Amino acid sequence: MEALLFLIGVTANVISILVFCSPIKTFRRIVKNKSTEGFEPAPYAITLLSCSLWSYYGVSKPDGLLIVTVNGVGVALEAIYVTLFLTFAAPPLRAKTCILVAILEVGVLGAVITATSLAFHGSTRLMVIGFLSAFLNVLMYGSPLMSMETVIATRSIEYMPFLLSFFLFLNGGIWTIYAILDKDIFIGVPNGIGLILGTIQLFLYFYYMNSKANEEIRPEEALLVPNGIEEQGEETDII
Repeated sequence: MEALLFLIGVTANVISILVFCSPIKTFRRIVKNKSTEGFEPAPYAITLLSCSLWSYYGVSKPDGLLIVTVNGVGVALEAIYVTLFLTFAAPPLRAKTCILVAILEVGVLGAVITATSLAFHGSTRLMVIGFLSAFLNVLMYGSPLMSMETVIATRSIEYMPFLLSFFLFLNGGIWTIYAILDKDIFIGVPNGIGLILGTIQLFLYFYYMNSKANEEIRPEEALLVPNGIEEQGEETDII
């Protein structure tokens, strides 16, 4: 059973890292144009917080190496994305991003680590960290609701790339299996929700893929949604 759990965990890590890498094309565009254009910093800052909390959870959990590994990669990549955003954002947006990062990465993360370290111990501490991480992950997985609404309203899948939706579906599924085998409700609940939402995304994709409203997707826009908000899968924390 332990060997199977480890194999599934490694597979889940690989899929999760692929999802974490999905915004790279977007940031190539930002660097090339030396502008963040209409993009918003919130998805990157929130995902950085989520990965940081899950890393803390993995460090606190016995045999949590796989959790630390994948979210450690997430922390590194999201930190790079946030740094690039700060570099190329216009002054007003740069100030907004600094405030957001200060609140989330310094304030919230610092408060959680300090409070759980001083007020809780052992299994209780792990439970509190897991609950907070799972809650944030549910919010992450809930973000595709906006893109789904856009697809239904426009009858176009232009802003719902198939591979991204497919990998999100796989990610939610594989981590749900891992959570069931490991009997970890904090990993299972948010990823179970992610599996359901990923299934709905794929259903919408196949339902509207032949719609006349679809336009040819430009490569640089393949990972974007209207109003400068990135498609959910780019930033979803994975476990």
